[in-house]
Amino acid sequence: MLTFNGTLSIEDFYKVIIENKPISIDTTVLETVEKSFNFLKEFSENKVIYGVNTGFGPMAQYKIKDSERIRLQYNLIRSHASGTGQPIPPMYVKAAMLARLNTLSLGHSGVHKSVIELMTELINRDITPLIYEHGGVGASGDLVQLAHLALVLIGEGEVFYKGERLATKDVFNAEGLKPISVELREGLALMNGTSVMTGIGIVNTIYTRRLLDWMISCSAAINEIVKAYDDHLSLELNESKKHVGQRKIAEAMREHLKDSKLTRKREHHLYSKNEDVSVFKEKVQEYYSLRCVPQILGPVLDSLNSIEKILIEEVNSANDNPIVNVDKKHVYHGGNFHGDYVSLEMDKLKIVTTKATMLAERQLNYLLNTRLNDILPPFVNLGELGLNFGMQGVQFTATSTTAENQMLSNPMYVHSIPNNNDNQDIVSMGTNAALITKKVIENAFEVLAIELITVVQAIEYLNVQDQVSTNTRKIYNDIRNIVPAFKEDITMYPYVNKVKELIMNS
Repeated sequence: MLTFNGTLSIEDFYKVIIENKPISIDTTVLETVEKSFNFLKEFSENKVIYGVNTGFGPMAQYKIKDSERIRLQYNLIRSHASGTGQPIPPMYVKAAMLARLNTLSLGHSGVHKSVIELMTELINRDITPLIYEHGGVGASGDLVQLAHLALVLIGEGEVFYKGERLATKDVFNAEGLKPISVELREGLALMNGTSVMTGIGIVNTIYTRRLLDWMISCSAAINEIVKAYDDHLSLELNESKKHVGQRKIAEAMREHLKDSKLTRKREHHLYSKNEDVSVFKEKVQEYYSLRCVPQILGPVLDSLNSIEKILIEEVNSANDNPIVNVDKKHVYHGGNFHGDYVSLEMDKLKIVTTKATMLAERQLNYLLNTRLNDILPPFVNLGELGLNFGMQGVQFTATSTTAENQMLSNPMYVHSIPNNNDNQDIVSMGTNAALITKKVIENAFEVLAIELITVVQAIEYLNVQDQVSTNTRKIYNDIRNIVPAFKEDITMYPYVNKVKELIMNS
């Protein structure tokens, strides 16, 4: 059980989203929310407060009668629940709900406490609103996507529950749940924020870190099976450059290879007894895709750490409008709902993930091209050359998927299109950026799955199972539990998908 007090970390998201830990709300959170609600209700009685007694966006110049305030909130929710495309998977929606719950718990939104209580129940019972991918421009927050969340909280719309897509009212009846009390500005407060893009972004970082760990291990294993010299991973070489990420990647690869019997010391082979040699048969240095892994994956790690920091700052921030400040007894109007911080970080994440995908594709090509590695048959074909194909077919998949990532890595951050009668004249497209990044990460896992199968086939061909490091042997065993050693050609897609599932979920 995670006790929720209005501050979240990446680890908290992992516990709730990945491990399905339930949450409980600290009593101080409900007290803070109630104070904010009571203050705003009193403060707005004789003042013009956006979204409480005015219309929305370019319609804000229209004052709303007191008798129609509640209807205004329902109209906003229903009219903006207009998403299209594919449903966002429940895991990502749950992350968005947790992010929104956190923002509303800070006491800057003036919502009724029933919002906090019902959202907590939905999270704990794995009831996730149907939210579509298309609809958000990420400027006045994730208006369309969050409208679908708000629609469920008022007892309407649809949800995913126990693997089925069902009407909200039916699930609420089955679970004994009641819709929220719309009292003041619950519609706008729920919708006006960056929680969908941020929730998706946080799940993206969790998967990217997992992807990076596998890529480090896979890169180490390739260096090992081709008997690379180990000085490009040395402490001395990598400490001579100041980047933390590079140093950490090199350290992780050294740790992976610490008991390998295959990597070589340069001083044992090239630093003595070469007086009569004019041409070296073996490579003096490895190709960049093997030798420069710390320099290539280092920026990925440094970027990932920075991105996580920005996303956690966003999720622990008040990101709606207006902002209620109980201590100052004032309401401030502005643009905290704007998603530029998240949009930029998602673009960074998809760029570095694509670069990691390109590295995996080049390492795969190195293993498949006998003229590059000099030790493996073409396409790591363990069968009869010409008659069998080995890993030839899956290379096409890896290549095309890498190319898609390269195309998807064009930034959304600079693709602003004015809308909302030009009220929203510059927007972030943050939700689009987060969803495209999700696709890029999934693609990267597919390429890496193909590379891992190839690594294991190479170990099989070289018959070095007993000489590889303990860590590489574990990879070998894990993949072999899914993919048999094959000489005769087999249908590959079930195995690639099973390996992808393994590495995404471990």
